[in-house]
Amino acid sequence: MQVVSKGMRATQLYLPNNPVYQRAVDNIRTAFRQIWQATDDLIFDIGETEIRWEDHSIYSQDQRHESIAWTLFKDGVRSLTFKPGVEDAEIVRFLAVLQQAKNLQADAADDLLTLLWAEDFQFVTYTFRELASENAVPIERSEKGAPTIGGGGTPGGDGGSADPATVRHQVEEEAPPKREGLVSIDDFDTTLYFLEDKEIEYLHKEVEREYAQDLRGNVLAMLFDLLELQTYGTVRAELISIVENFIPYLLGAGDFRSVAFILRECKVILQRARELIPEHRQVLEALPTRLSQADALSQLLQSLDEATSHPTEDELSELFSELRADALGTLMGWLPKLTNERVKALVQNSAERLAQAHAAEVLKALASADPAVQLEMVRLAGRLKLPGAPDGMGPLLERGERELKLAVVEALTTIGSPSATRLLEKAIDDAERDVRITAVKFLGQRGHRNAFPRIEAAVVGNKLKDADLTEKMSFFEAYGALAGESGIATLEKLLVGKGGLLARKEDPETRACAAMALGKMRTPAARDILQKVSQDKEALVRNAVSRALREVGTAAAGGGDKA
Repeated sequence: MQVVSKGMRATQLYLPNNPVYQRAVDNIRTAFRQIWQATDDLIFDIGETEIRWEDHSIYSQDQRHESIAWTLFKDGVRSLTFKPGVEDAEIVRFLAVLQQAKNLQADAADDLLTLLWAEDFQFVTYTFRELASENAVPIERSEKGAPTIGGGGTPGGDGGSADPATVRHQVEEEAPPKREGLVSIDDFDTTLYFLEDKEIEYLHKEVEREYAQDLRGNVLAMLFDLLELQTYGTVRAELISIVENFIPYLLGAGDFRSVAFILRECKVILQRARELIPEHRQVLEALPTRLSQADALSQLLQSLDEATSHPTEDELSELFSELRADALGTLMGWLPKLTNERVKALVQNSAERLAQAHAAEVLKALASADPAVQLEMVRLAGRLKLPGAPDGMGPLLERGERELKLAVVEALTTIGSPSATRLLEKAIDDAERDVRITAVKFLGQRGHRNAFPRIEAAVVGNKLKDADLTEKMSFFEAYGALAGESGIATLEKLLVGKGGLLARKEDPETRACAAMALGKMRTPAARDILQKVSQDKEALVRNAVSRALREVGTAAAGGGDKA
């Protein structure tokens, strides 16, 4: 029915030649063909907000404008039957009729029943009630127009009155026979006294308390009490089997709080139960592990993401808190696939908890063959500043795609540990421009001297010859921050030239970068060199010198601004 509901939305939003529409129709046909392997027909009972199959609710939607159940119920349909073959052509027509009925105006001449009758379905049947006469009781009137029950009165008396005993007898005779099993108040003697208000209030509270009890929780608590106290192996084996079989039912019913309760109680039983044989201990220990395995957890996450009604955040949090460490990779792989924001946030919180507690699983997720898992794990490690994560990021920086490399560098700059800075040194020579820029900027700001040889080689050599201005500026500024006094001569040569002001000079971009690098040194010698070229004929160089002088903090900054 979830597939049919999605198909109805597809018929509403897309034309028949749209791939989304065609895929939705194919999913419906596949689902029906699977059903026909187990049954010869599907008979549904229609309610206001839900559709039931053999007394089981298999579809529920409280939003009436989106509900298939309400669309059928409001026009009188009370049961619906699908037969094998409906999937070939009629199911698409049936969904189109439902969509048309939803959009009918209140004063329209047609209704859903008229539309269904006009289609003359062969594999779809239904029953309905006439809404105008539903629950109606006809009232017979006398010749004078006044409603009367019984005879016309006693001889000589008022024709409008009747003997009460006669009236009661006639009513009993004319009343339809009682249905078998129906309880009538006439079968009981009424009490002489009414209950006091306090007693009525007490009864109301007790009824509310009874209905508010968590019946599943009580049953599970009794099961675990028996499992702890009963030392007979056969009894315990049967109880463990009941618990095992109960978990899929609870997951299907969306009772995640009870599943979390089972997993917690299993740990308690392992600690407190007497004479627990190894076979039983092994089964109880494996329950949380089985839920954390990739297949089971993936199915659970997909069901949560596609569900029309969702459990509360507390229920999901309790369940996810019981997951084992090996669930981390599966959670990270599903994060980019989830569309429900609440489920996505809970999955992310659970992944963060597991990542902080299990460093080995972090490295395992970083070494995953799935790039999506690697990317999400790198981002998570950066957010949490996991100090051990850089140990698994080296191969990603060497062989990863551009997006993954950028995420690795950003995570390393956030972590900032010694192992992270060592990897960032290697990123200076990376083939990706953005990776190089991010690494150089961070290392220059941190004053990481070990990176200076690589940065110096790029500034002095030809590596930056074809680089754009942003990359050149990043390398030169990092060089100025790390070189100290020993780098002034190199920068002066690039900014001013070998033979002074009239000598052949470097290109304007390189000279502007050299000026910004001198500004990072903030020494009197650097300031003097900058003042020499404050009136340079190249606008780009003049602006860079002006900014550098402001950074050095001299009074000549104002003259640089005017220039």
